[in-house]
Amino acid sequence: MSLAPSQRHHARLLGAGDTTLVLAHGFGTDQTAWRNQAPVLAERHRVLVFDHVGAGRSDLSAYSPRRYQSLRSYAMDVLNLLEELALEDVVYVGHSMSGMIGVLAALEEPRRFRKLILLGASPRYLDDEGYEGGFKRADLDGLYEAMQTNYHAWASGFAPIATANPDKPDLARDFAAGLLSLRPDIALTVAHTIFESDHRADLPKLGIPTLVLQSQADVAVPVAVGAFLASRIPGARLEVLDTTGHMPHWSAPEEVTNALLSFAASA
Repeated sequence: MSLAPSQRHHARLLGAGDTTLVLAHGFGTDQTAWRNQAPVLAERHRVLVFDHVGAGRSDLSAYSPRRYQSLRSYAMDVLNLLEELALEDVVYVGHSMSGMIGVLAALEEPRRFRKLILLGASPRYLDDEGYEGGFKRADLDGLYEAMQTNYHAWASGFAPIATANPDKPDLARDFAAGLLSLRPDIALTVAHTIFESDHRADLPKLGIPTLVLQSQADVAVPVAVGAFLASRIPGARLEVLDTTGHMPHWSAPEEVTNALLSFAASA
């Protein structure tokens, strides 16, 4: 018998309040990535944390490379979870891959979402004519090859580049540990799903108030991508955080928490 979505995703509800914040983690992490934000947010709001299938304490038997070859499948997971928990009008916070997952879920069932916060999110990672995504084709091919050849070495090398805070080596250590907790075959499939995606055409369809949060320098998501998101999503606002790296909720936890609280409370 298949598990309920809340069990499949090891979902947890924290705190209480009229507003529910859904915290969705990025690639190479799980719900513990929100350890700096969740307790503070839960003092004022209800907070939902969960693990995407394949990550953390999710039900690994539910993972299928065929099913999860598109971010839309992850979006359906989010909607199934919200349906089971009878949650509507949520403030959804999506880091990295979960940004576009939230956009796709909100387009499918807009009544479930009051606001979206996209943290280090990208609609397309691959450069294109007139578009700076941050990666050239050779970059991505090299990344896949490195992951396949020696996943441990790749994760250990990629983590400090992605976190980009050499004065805070614990961030790179934590991200490497998260990457290494993934099954290498799942990590490679998820990486393909993320880096080969292109959801630029979906952005103008979004009719939900959106905040784009972006580090000043992020090897995975250049500032130009944050500006592109804000320009293509109707009414979206871009806020560039005073930090570097792809994990701003780790490198600048208070700044990110304050931004989430402020946008959640705004009219």
